[in-house]
Amino acid sequence: MAHTCIHWFRKGLRLHDNPALMAALRDCKELYPVFILDPHLHDKTLMSINRWRFLLGALEDLDCSLRKLHSRLFVVRGKPEEVFPELFDNWKVTKLTYEYDTEPYSLSRDKTVTTLAKEHGVEVIYKISHTLYDIDRIIEENSGKAPLTYNRMQAIVKTLGPPKKPIPAPTMEDVKDVKTPCSESHEKKYEIPPLEELGHTDTAALGEAPFPGGEQEALRRLDEHMERTGWVCSFEKPQTSPNSLSPSTTVLSPYVTLGCLSARTFWWRLTDVYRGRKHSEPPVSLHGQLLWREFFYTASVGIPNFNKMKGNPVCTQVDWDTNPEFLAAWREARTGFPFIDAIMTQLRQEGWIHHLARHAVACFLTRGDLWINWEEGQKVFEELLLDGDWALNAGNWQWLSASTFFHQFFRVYSPVAFGKKTDKNGDFIKKYLPLLKKFPAQYIYEPWKAPRSVQQAAGCIVGKDYPHPIVQHEVISKQNIQRMKSAYAKRSANPAESPSSSPSKKQGVKRKAPSVVDMLKKKDKRK
Repeated sequence: MAHTCIHWFRKGLRLHDNPALMAALRDCKELYPVFILDPHLHDKTLMSINRWRFLLGALEDLDCSLRKLHSRLFVVRGKPEEVFPELFDNWKVTKLTYEYDTEPYSLSRDKTVTTLAKEHGVEVIYKISHTLYDIDRIIEENSGKAPLTYNRMQAIVKTLGPPKKPIPAPTMEDVKDVKTPCSESHEKKYEIPPLEELGHTDTAALGEAPFPGGEQEALRRLDEHMERTGWVCSFEKPQTSPNSLSPSTTVLSPYVTLGCLSARTFWWRLTDVYRGRKHSEPPVSLHGQLLWREFFYTASVGIPNFNKMKGNPVCTQVDWDTNPEFLAAWREARTGFPFIDAIMTQLRQEGWIHHLARHAVACFLTRGDLWINWEEGQKVFEELLLDGDWALNAGNWQWLSASTFFHQFFRVYSPVAFGKKTDKNGDFIKKYLPLLKKFPAQYIYEPWKAPRSVQQAAGCIVGKDYPHPIVQHEVISKQNIQRMKSAYAKRSANPAESPSSSPSKKQGVKRKAPSVVDMLKKKDKRK
């Protein structure tokens, strides 16, 4: 039977290693490649202008690639459960394919769409290709539990063997018998919207994108990095610099997050580089970084309420303060600590910061200095980061706040000394906080210590042109360590409230009832 098929692009905004797209092309006479601007996910209040620009760049690139195959991208506005029935009827659709997504909202949405599809006589096929492995399989191999330590995760995937190899992008040969009907009305109705249509009027101030969205840019960057064989083989993430003027890591994470670059393609390209050469190993190697991604994806599937403190069985319950002024100062780069403020400025301007820079500002917001709930930082990162991946964002914030996974709460990042290790002259601060660029190196991290004459010569008076520090780090960090110690003591004294996550004793949290994942897998076809 020849099908009229919708392939629903979601995070997998690419043609390479897209088995769901290839499933759509099988026995297909008409193909409609669709991307849905879902108001639940694509909202101006939830996504910064940088994230929007990255997404639109990826969609434009995808549309360009599809047009080379005599097809095109149809961008649909609306809730999936409302737009799909109309598309099924208007286009006489008989098959729907998509790449599997493990986020709670996605699973609930997909269950609804699958039910609607079957009511319209539409066959549903999904494929797993956003992660290296089938996440449910990892949990099954760990006796139905999400592994809570990286070492346990490594042991499980070792038993599973290497990830599946990626498949090539479709060619003209694959689409020779497939048509994408496209009228003049289609061009207008389903075009990719400009930023202005999405409510962003401040586009003139954007400047050139440091990280353009799209599959072609992702593959170009991958090629560029894989040519640096010595650098790839010796890569150890903790040894990279959080405040170098140009990124000291690959910055491929935004492309993997949005699916412009397949994680499996990245994995196997690394394997090719490693072959026959001495190289670093997980957890610090580039393979190790992809396994960290898999670790947090698995945790997010196996742990209820993963992006919350309350109701999260592995998260330490902490009596965080509510302090809107502190939170705003952190978010808006007004803490009075130049290293912290420079990082938050880079985040807002570029949509990306180094992972150790994320460590510094996350620790500062939570257990280090401001004692604010990690959920608040998670929201800011989700809005601003190009690689604001739901699972990784929640997992890393729990880690850095010492709420889950990492428990050495007494190890606190200094907002002064940490940055000096890799940038004594404060060049990073001068780039992102030009107001401070005339301060001598000895005061650039602590401008409040500079004599008045030095501040005047630098053209920046602390307390007038740049804020005083909002806390005394040396004092408050010691107090917060004691508060964290109390939270841990309370957890130990109340086993009922204690997370079942002590990594030295247990390797996971048991799944309770069958999840939406399980129900989808029973109902859907995965060919």
